[in-house]
Amino acid sequence: MLWISVFSTNVLANEELSREEILQQRMAYYIHFGELVVPWYYLAAIDQYERNIQSVRSDIPKRDSVIAIQFSEEYWDGPLNSTDGDSPTSDISYFGGVGLDGNGDGIADRNNDEDIMYTMASYLSQFGLEEEKFKLALYEYYYTEEAVNQIMTIAKIYKHFNSIDLETHVFPIPVQHSYSYRSTWGANRGWGGRRSHEGTDLFASYGIPVVSTSHGVIEVMGWNNFGGWRIGIRDNHNSYHYYAHLAYYNKGLKVGDVVEPGTTIGFVGSSGYGKEGTSGKFPPHLHYGIYKFDGRTEWAFDPYPSLVQWEKHSKQAKQ
Repeated sequence: MLWISVFSTNVLANEELSREEILQQRMAYYIHFGELVVPWYYLAAIDQYERNIQSVRSDIPKRDSVIAIQFSEEYWDGPLNSTDGDSPTSDISYFGGVGLDGNGDGIADRNNDEDIMYTMASYLSQFGLEEEKFKLALYEYYYTEEAVNQIMTIAKIYKHFNSIDLETHVFPIPVQHSYSYRSTWGANRGWGGRRSHEGTDLFASYGIPVVSTSHGVIEVMGWNNFGGWRIGIRDNHNSYHYYAHLAYYNKGLKVGDVVEPGTTIGFVGSSGYGKEGTSGKFPPHLHYGIYKFDGRTEWAFDPYPSLVQWEKHSKQAKQ
């Protein structure tokens, strides 16, 4: 079947476009090819996941285009095909490759955004449109449950907000309240065994609201002997936001809920360092940490620089 291109050019240099123009073009791709075979937010989630891991992995080339999805030469052209990523679809099919023509020029070019999007959409459509079928398609492609779960989270966020423009962040304690914090990354911690601090402590009065810093999906709620009453939220950038030592949660929240920046998720407390219900072993504060999933492992990074920026932006928004 021949698909007629709805895009005048395949932009390869993102710096030529503004951020708004890039997002508009991405959304146009998602909707166009999503309407053909799969929901747009499935394609958007895969593309964002690929963009996320490319940004933190030195072993994966960064695709300099509007779309981040990329296929290996062997997978696209077929194992024994000597052509380099720019072949008639008949040749690719003959050699067992997956590359397809998405813009109607008769060539399957793995450097062309339309061809890439149509190829991915066609791959997904082979499994069906149900959520479980989509998850199976992801597992057959990435071979890790962690990747499947992250992409499903991104898809849920995009579907809920009906948007991919979700870059807003806020400070985790509303700035009109009294609080204090400093960089505590790597500081020694002794309870439960010698370990280093993977986060920033924000000291505030008991019962002060704690809000989500990002758009995301609640992944974890409940007691942890170290963190007490804690909540974990996964965002659309493969980041897991960890809020610990809460006094209690915002009533009605549950695992699987979608939140946005500023959603109250709990309240400052001093829970933790013991069995369930232990409290008061340290002054009330929020422990805030961020962990990044890079497609293979998840690792903590210092949230302090981000907190400084979010505090600044939150204060400016209040003025």
